[in-house]
Amino acid sequence: MHVLITGATSGIGLEAVRRLSEQGHQLTIFCRDASRAAQQLGWLNNSSTVHIVDLADLKAVDTICNQLVSEGQTFDVGVLNAGLQYTGHRKPRFSAQGIELTIAVNHLAHQLIAEKLMNRFKRVVITASEVHNPASKGGRVGQPAGLGNLDGLRAGVGSSMVDGITPFNADKAYKDSKLCNLLMGFELSRRKENHPVVAWSPGLVIPRSSDGFFRESRRANPLGQMLFAFFARDLLRFTERTERAGELLTSLVLETSETSGFRYLSNSLQKPGQHRFGPGDLSQEASDSKKAHELWMLSSALIKQSLERC
Repeated sequence: MHVLITGATSGIGLEAVRRLSEQGHQLTIFCRDASRAAQQLGWLNNSSTVHIVDLADLKAVDTICNQLVSEGQTFDVGVLNAGLQYTGHRKPRFSAQGIELTIAVNHLAHQLIAEKLMNRFKRVVITASEVHNPASKGGRVGQPAGLGNLDGLRAGVGSSMVDGITPFNADKAYKDSKLCNLLMGFELSRRKENHPVVAWSPGLVIPRSSDGFFRESRRANPLGQMLFAFFARDLLRFTERTERAGELLTSLVLETSETSGFRYLSNSLQKPGQHRFGPGDLSQEASDSKKAHELWMLSSALIKQSLERC
């Protein structure tokens, strides 16, 4: 099996590629940093390839996708897994094209990959999150996800939030990006008929290492993140182990179901220390086919404008 994956040098993605490589599968990995790739992925089998590409630079993403197309590469599964959040930071950060970093990396880079390579993927797996849903446990904490009229995408460069109205909030920006992931998957399944698209939520994963998903938040608020990890992971046992989440992602990559269309699965907390992996609850906004189409079109236009300015 040939698998393209983003976000594979830490956390869930690293666990998944380790398992897939051990089973002999061919991997094409997008990684931002060459030294980190050498450190974390030096054990990859000879059939696998690492491409150094920063998802915060749409031009770099476009270049590597064009290269894969020109080489005639095809993939059994495209895994859009990379995720960035910097909750705790008060000011927005911006990508190489001047787009707020969370939406640029988590959504626009992945939509560009989907647009360029959709006809070269047999299946697509998208790592989303239950925090897209304001009614979920995680979604109820802090400001809820909500894209409004997508005015931030219409405004384009310099806008700090997708709705174009809310003052910048890094936590909400992350939640909004995960909502975008689901709407993108919904629209992708419509555009790529008869091909499975599955989005999934791994649950709350807080590794014990200083690396991984929460590294930016630790820099902004080390004490707060330490206390959060202690209560959520060690005391209340609300979290999922990195190894288990990586195992779930591997199972989604390797599943043999030919069910077409869009599915959403969630590794939801049932009680302390116990999760159930199965069909998840989409928010009303995430189920809106009209908004999914509008988001795709506005995102595509912003990507095109950004590339033309490069």
